[in-house]
Amino acid sequence: MTSGIDSDPAARPSGSLNTGEALYLYCLARPGLGGFEGAGVDGEHPVNCLPLRNITAVCSVVRVDAFCGAAAEARMRDLQWFGPRACRHEEVIEQVMRVSPLVPARFATLFSSPAALLAWLETHYATICEAIQHFADHQEWAVKATIDRRKAEEPLIAAALARRSPSASPGMRYLEERRIRAGIGQEVSAWLSRLREQLRGELCEYAVDFRERAIASKVSEDEGTPLFNWAFMVASGRIDEFHTCIERLGVTHAEQGLVLDCSGPWPPYSFCPALDSEGIV
Repeated sequence: MTSGIDSDPAARPSGSLNTGEALYLYCLARPGLGGFEGAGVDGEHPVNCLPLRNITAVCSVVRVDAFCGAAAEARMRDLQWFGPRACRHEEVIEQVMRVSPLVPARFATLFSSPAALLAWLETHYATICEAIQHFADHQEWAVKATIDRRKAEEPLIAAALARRSPSASPGMRYLEERRIRAGIGQEVSAWLSRLREQLRGELCEYAVDFRERAIASKVSEDEGTPLFNWAFMVASGRIDEFHTCIERLGVTHAEQGLVLDCSGPWPPYSFCPALDSEGIV
């Protein structure tokens, strides 16, 4: 199903809403977005635009009780309910990203009426315009790293074993090896801390901003131990250099068990300006 933003005046969120309804905000972008494929986050209502001078709020009508209240909080923890809606939220944002820089909204950002949304936009108009302009020339890229600690330990253990006295008895050499292996963990952790700082420093040379993000827990030994999850804001003209740097660092440290994964460009969630929640349901 195709829902044209301007094709259905009756669905355009320009007036009052029915009782129990709210406006669900996806993102803020430039005017002239064109049409959207598919329905909004609830799978029913079309995606529309609410303009304010040089800003377009991309939104759709939803039922308030679907996203607010105790029952809604329980549904948020149900992946079967949350998953499809989160995907539709991101699909709308991805459609906008193809034609305009944007400031993304978090899942379930609701406004009680078009007037409330417009008042909020008016309050933050200058900040939003500045962010959209900045994101027009920059992109957010994610860089994650995992480490195979066994591979990282091997050269350190080998170096420590090489320092043992060659005249020691086999029994003493065995006990010394066990001591070395037992204590190598702290040395590896210190090395990883230094490696993190080195990698961050080199990657930040190609970025204008940087954020630490939450690290996912390890699922299996095969995946390695998560080392970091970083977001970088990279100028459009330096993206190729940024990717080349990641490839070089990955190759340099591959034998030590480091695996780097770069993905993007993403909606700039990590670098959105701080906007107060007054007016948000």
